[in-house]
Amino acid sequence: MQPKQVGVYNKFVKRPMDFTLSLIAILLLTIIPVLPITALLVKFKLGSPILFKQQRPGQNEKIFMMYKFRTMTDERDEEGELLPDHIRLTKFGRFLRSTSLDELPELFNILKGDMSLVGPRPLLVQYLPLYNDHQKRRHESRPGLSGLAQISGRNAISWEDKFSLDVKYVDNVTFAADWKIIFLTIKKALVREGINSETAATMEAFQGSEKKECDYER
Repeated sequence: MQPKQVGVYNKFVKRPMDFTLSLIAILLLTIIPVLPITALLVKFKLGSPILFKQQRPGQNEKIFMMYKFRTMTDERDEEGELLPDHIRLTKFGRFLRSTSLDELPELFNILKGDMSLVGPRPLLVQYLPLYNDHQKRRHESRPGLSGLAQISGRNAISWEDKFSLDVKYVDNVTFAADWKIIFLTIKKALVREGINSETAATMEAFQGSEKKECDYER
């Protein structure tokens, strides 16, 4: 397989645009003040810590610390194990997720260069050994605050379809495509589409796929 050609936009424009737009967004959301109010509400309704921090794989599978506003309680059973997501995910937490307000701290990840405004979503580190060769290509780009899979169904579509869309994005990074995804992301957030899967409060864990590599090339 020949190495993928990196376009001018992807190589020279995308990162400066990410930095500039994330900085502007952070300043505006602080002045309005969406970020401070959301942080105070999380503190009041869910307690500390305000931020949920978790290691995620980034571009070329480099691990970084991702930040989000927490949406779940720390309720545990008698043996000290965390209760299922649907129990710990409060009404306020569902509101944060449905409006994507919980994702706002990721703007600081974008500012740092760990993430991009648009790209495949950063998933769990434990999924790395489960990807087939085609699915691993999602890590050729910086992970994004939103991406092609998010505007195409978010948590309401299968893992296989998500990964197929992620790789499709990696192979077609353009200025026009990124801005289309940004505008559609805002629309999806306003109408709150695709927040949950049909069988879970958030999204079922990825268990690996038995499908062959060629099944995703579409």
